[in-house]
Amino acid sequence: MTTRSLPRTLLSVAASATLLAGLAGAPATAAAVPVDGAAGIGDPYWPLDGNGGIDVSTYKVDVRYGLATKRLRGTTTVKLTATEDLASFSLDFLLDVSKVTVGGKKAAFTKTDGGHELRITPTQPLAAGSKHSVVVTYDDHPDRHSYAGEKNWLASRTEVVAMNEPHMAPWWFPANDHPLDKAVVDVKVTVPQGREVIANGKLKGRTTGKRSTTWHWRADEPMAPYLAFFAAGDYTIAKGKHRGLPWLVAVSDGLAPADRAASMKLMKKTPQVVSWLEKDLGDYPFSVVGGLTTGLNPGFALENQTRPTYPAVGSSNTSLVVHELAHQWFGDDVAVHHWSDVWLNEGFATFMEWRWNETHGGRSADRILRSYYDNTDAASDFWKVVVSDPGADKVFDSAVYGRGGMALQALRNRLGDEVFWKVVRTWLEEQKGGNGATDEFEATAARVSGQDLTAFFEAWLRTPAKPAATADNGLG
Repeated sequence: MTTRSLPRTLLSVAASATLLAGLAGAPATAAAVPVDGAAGIGDPYWPLDGNGGIDVSTYKVDVRYGLATKRLRGTTTVKLTATEDLASFSLDFLLDVSKVTVGGKKAAFTKTDGGHELRITPTQPLAAGSKHSVVVTYDDHPDRHSYAGEKNWLASRTEVVAMNEPHMAPWWFPANDHPLDKAVVDVKVTVPQGREVIANGKLKGRTTGKRSTTWHWRADEPMAPYLAFFAAGDYTIAKGKHRGLPWLVAVSDGLAPADRAASMKLMKKTPQVVSWLEKDLGDYPFSVVGGLTTGLNPGFALENQTRPTYPAVGSSNTSLVVHELAHQWFGDDVAVHHWSDVWLNEGFATFMEWRWNETHGGRSADRILRSYYDNTDAASDFWKVVVSDPGADKVFDSAVYGRGGMALQALRNRLGDEVFWKVVRTWLEEQKGGNGATDEFEATAARVSGQDLTAFFEAWLRTPAKPAATADNGLG
């Protein structure tokens, strides 16, 4: 929304009215006192994630990375709006900072809360609703830092990939690090000449100097900070268009030849998997798609927006690609409201793996649900996790994935195919580009189906016990 200045005559009238009101004894409105923005956005699992008082629109990251030294240096320009009158505000950032400016003016800064919070104090308070450009200059070794028990920098002397969840951004750019604040991410990474850089979105340009090359990537759509990534090293790249959707995949040359060939075969399945997902979920939500297989060993794959990242898993693990690409809808386009809602990401991605299986000659999703149910004893810890609120230490527990997928197939059994898929499509359409919470999904399912699903969701999501095998629970 554009803010327009009042004409001078209207300002005079307004000032006169205020003066008359004061003379008449009307109470004067006290000016808001600038506050220090909160060090967290309000997520109970990680109270320091995100920050109060700011809304980021764009990150422009411009860094130089030394593969041999693991040194990262450069600047990030954060374009933000103050959402309250601020004397100071924070960004989540772990690296050593040498300079901060706000609106081109040098600002004071300090590190707090174990070095995770970069507290910035501008020369003048920021008024609520005002827009600002914050430039942070830094130089450090990301592998020396940790937060919340995580040391997330994955690098060798020949390759690096910035991928992790729920935290990754603070190891390479200052951020309002929570899914509630999505922003456009524009990345320039300079590496030694001859090395490639892969990141989210589209390659906007490449500039080659005598000893180095700068790669410029930009994603068109806003994303949660943890979904932003870059990888640098030696890669084999393939690209094309499938039904009008541009795709680009990359595989690390650091892999053995057989692994490299198998990984490229798997990555090239990406556009076909997206087309298959669209049949159930509607149009793919972003302007490009792809994937990257690293030669490092992260131990997991991750749904980085537009371009998931993978370890080498062979050519036949299509279900993993299905899982990460399903996240482009569930987790990326519709992000969690708080991390307690993570089952909406992982449960749906797991369920879409089952859906792939049943449409490609394997067991039906219902058979997979009943196999889980029949073969998991009621005393198992699997049933003791509260899926809708697993706690920070179990946020990626197998039950969040497995019971989440089971709950969705059970809902499908309860509602029938036509209504179930209408619920799913309605959820995606109404939450598109935003965030979703468990209670909102439950309300959508009840509204679209016309059924009272309170007891169903209580059994599947909030009760730390095995649901009864009843028709109401989708198990009749």
